[in-house]
Amino acid sequence: MLRINELKLPLNHTDEDLTAAIVEKLAIESEQLVSFSVFKRSYDARQKNSILLIYQLDVVVDQALEASVLSKQPKQALVRLSPDTDYYQVASAATDFPGVDQQRPLVIGFGPCGILAALLLAQMGLKPIVLERGQDVRQRTKDTWGLWRNGKLNTESNVQYGEGGAGTFSDGKLYSQVKDKRHLGRKVLTEFVIAGAPEEIMYVSKPHIGTFKLVTMVENMRAEITRLGGEIRFDQKVETIHREASEDANNNGQGQVTGVTLKNGDTLHSRHIVLAIGHSARDTFQMLLDQGVYIEPKPFSIGFRIEHPQSIIDQARFGKNAGNEILGAADYKLVHHCKNDRSVYSFCMCPGGTVVAATSEEGCVVTNGMSQYSRNERNANAAIVVGIEPERDYPQHILAGIDLQRALEKKAYELGGKDYSAPAQLVGDFLKDKASTELASVEPSYKPGITLGNLSAALPDFAIEAIREAIPAFNKKIKGFAMDDAILTGVETRTSSPICIKRDKDFQNLNTRGLYPAGEGAGYAGGILSAGIDGIKVAEALALDLLNVKAD
Repeated sequence: MLRINELKLPLNHTDEDLTAAIVEKLAIESEQLVSFSVFKRSYDARQKNSILLIYQLDVVVDQALEASVLSKQPKQALVRLSPDTDYYQVASAATDFPGVDQQRPLVIGFGPCGILAALLLAQMGLKPIVLERGQDVRQRTKDTWGLWRNGKLNTESNVQYGEGGAGTFSDGKLYSQVKDKRHLGRKVLTEFVIAGAPEEIMYVSKPHIGTFKLVTMVENMRAEITRLGGEIRFDQKVETIHREASEDANNNGQGQVTGVTLKNGDTLHSRHIVLAIGHSARDTFQMLLDQGVYIEPKPFSIGFRIEHPQSIIDQARFGKNAGNEILGAADYKLVHHCKNDRSVYSFCMCPGGTVVAATSEEGCVVTNGMSQYSRNERNANAAIVVGIEPERDYPQHILAGIDLQRALEKKAYELGGKDYSAPAQLVGDFLKDKASTELASVEPSYKPGITLGNLSAALPDFAIEAIREAIPAFNKKIKGFAMDDAILTGVETRTSSPICIKRDKDFQNLNTRGLYPAGEGAGYAGGILSAGIDGIKVAEALALDLLNVKAD
């Protein structure tokens, strides 16, 4: 099979045009083309009124013809043999240790990272036990709506905690910047499709699923883990990680994980634990630090959510092609380096979506963005955030970033009226440092609701200054971005984990053997796909260690 890269065609081309372009690229006769499939499809919208589709295609021709086609290609050819993108297991309990009852590994957390880690461990015959502090995804959805509709927060079952992780109530974006030579991302997407995700996620350039489809998909993956001998336990909060000190007198704090104790008093013993707890498990971070697990502070970002009419973004990005079914709702990615030596950037952009309440603690307001698969809500939203770092902004102690997050979230709760409404301001008023008193043409989507005012007190002065400089700069790239009627809603503080649970090249914590920090909470992922990839990596490392198999 042959792989054609970067085959470009006009946006509104026909199927016949695509077939003809393949035949021309390979310099073959049309009857010599047996079949083809789309491996990836993206678009080039730099010339918004003349958008091109860009294909990667896998093409089947007569096997005797392949060598002839390849011999005619120039040295830097865009036609090559198709690479092997299949996933291959690194170990199997059934084949490597037949008849031996292995100690069952634990997986703490059942977001994208924990799900993929547990699934892979189950596929390798290791029958993991998953411990999730929140509820199953159906109950969790009801609990989350309780906050959005009634202002009633369940601190153990919400946007942050529960089956599926924080990504369940998001845009469901499935792309990342992870270098992926082993095609682990494709393994993640394949498992998602098996579980019910749309097949198009395998080939579109910026795939997404949306909350409603994610719910069913997560349930199906849970069922598969259970079918393979795994066990998922909900409402099982880990209160203590047990470590035993190294026998070496000069152990420098080294230890071996031996198990966990749950909130209900149960203790489970295991020397192999995946820690996939998510970026908002603040109480668990404190517990790990108290138990001697090695943790470092890391940078994250703070800011607001901004909402525009989706039509404004579509027109700015796609021009006369706005509304094209293939392009869908337009997104954007923006960055600006400010005069005060701060960087402002767009984060978690949600086309045709809504701004959602995402707190996990009482007396706090946190925003996030969410889209359904259709992305057909009236507004586009994105976080506009300022990067901050430990040495400069929260140097006091290892968990000082959490203290900063919490202080900003409590301030937002007060500014919103202390009922989980969020403080908000029109962009035009924000740029003038003038309190907003009434809405204009853009209707905010945040539930339970917003309280208009002045957001200047919601973030540190340097962040307000940077965002005020960045919005007009972004307007030069996206016409209408600085429109007076657009809405800013505060605050966005959970962009990523404020800590990193450091691990060695074998994926185990630097000073706690058998503990495998993974995913967003540990500081090793940033989104559904990268979290899933990381879950696979730690599951592989755990299996090799547990089964005493040497990696290739």
